[in-house]
Amino acid sequence: MQLGYFMMPLHHVDRVYHETLEEDMEAIIYADQLGYSEAWVGEHYSSAVEQITSPLMFHANLIARTKQIKLATGVMCLPQYHPAVTAGQAAMFDHLSNGRFIMGVGPGGLSSDFELFGILDKDRMEMMEEALDAMLELWATEPPYDIHGKHWDIAIKEWTHHDIKLGYVPKPLQQPHPPIAISAMSPGSGSLTFAGKRGYMPVSANFIANWSLKTHWPTYCAGAQESGLTADPEQWHVARSIYVDETDSAAADFVKLPGGSLDYYYEYLHTIFDRSNYKGPFVANAGDDPETLTHEQVRDACVIHGSAKTVARKLLELREEIGHFGTLLYAAHDWVDKARMKNSMRLMAEEVMPIVNRSLGVKAA
Repeated sequence: MQLGYFMMPLHHVDRVYHETLEEDMEAIIYADQLGYSEAWVGEHYSSAVEQITSPLMFHANLIARTKQIKLATGVMCLPQYHPAVTAGQAAMFDHLSNGRFIMGVGPGGLSSDFELFGILDKDRMEMMEEALDAMLELWATEPPYDIHGKHWDIAIKEWTHHDIKLGYVPKPLQQPHPPIAISAMSPGSGSLTFAGKRGYMPVSANFIANWSLKTHWPTYCAGAQESGLTADPEQWHVARSIYVDETDSAAADFVKLPGGSLDYYYEYLHTIFDRSNYKGPFVANAGDDPETLTHEQVRDACVIHGSAKTVARKLLELREEIGHFGTLLYAAHDWVDKARMKNSMRLMAEEVMPIVNRSLGVKAA
């Protein structure tokens, strides 16, 4: 099993923007040094808590400061852009990163961003699919371009000049395109059906309980079957909130500290779920009453914590429960205690994952 790193990122509302950006960069550089295989970064334009507006711009600052880690968008919210913009920027980033790029895309997830971009009442899943298809067509063809859709029309006809290559949209380094990933955060997500039909990489969110997570792989497989594809569980990326400490009790105290790093994370998300009247997908157990859901219940259902041995055991139990997946994405949380948060990342890479992979190796053998 591979170990990656996923950040929305999410910081306390009172923290300084410049300082949290520096912290986020330091975290990914450290993950690279520890051997994490991938770094995923989200995109939000209108939140002082979720502060990265452009994962591509953020990652571009890290290309020369990291050595091996793949840089992934988690995700580019395609309904918010003209497809030619995302096609051009993603292609250039693929070259700048020398192919260390995974292109995560999605319909978006922040209501204030939808309002900002005027797409609150639009069919954003339909827009995402159309935008992605247009990007792929731009990369797969030569001008003149003439692409017509419900939401965008893309054309370069009169200003196509082949002798000086005017009117040419750049193509990515990885051919025919960078790996494409689709994220999901609800049970039986339609995004995963779409990903399965196309053979794209499925990514499951860290803030859903196991009962919901269990629905993701069967949903993906059903989509793949519709297209006659064979789903490979090694492609499945599962994000989890994890905290590792020297003892189980120290880890539990840290995770459950009111207003602490992990507690605040789930308090913030619960507030959004509540104000969106959308708590159902995030209940701790299937069948629970969403109206009684508390942020502590979401936190306790989603956070894996303990000593290295305990966390390894819990991860193996998770895999037994939901099935085979290829990459575990360790979710980033606010560095309210920098030393302890970095130590958790280190213990995860150096102690937890060797235990997990030794156990999986024995089972495979």
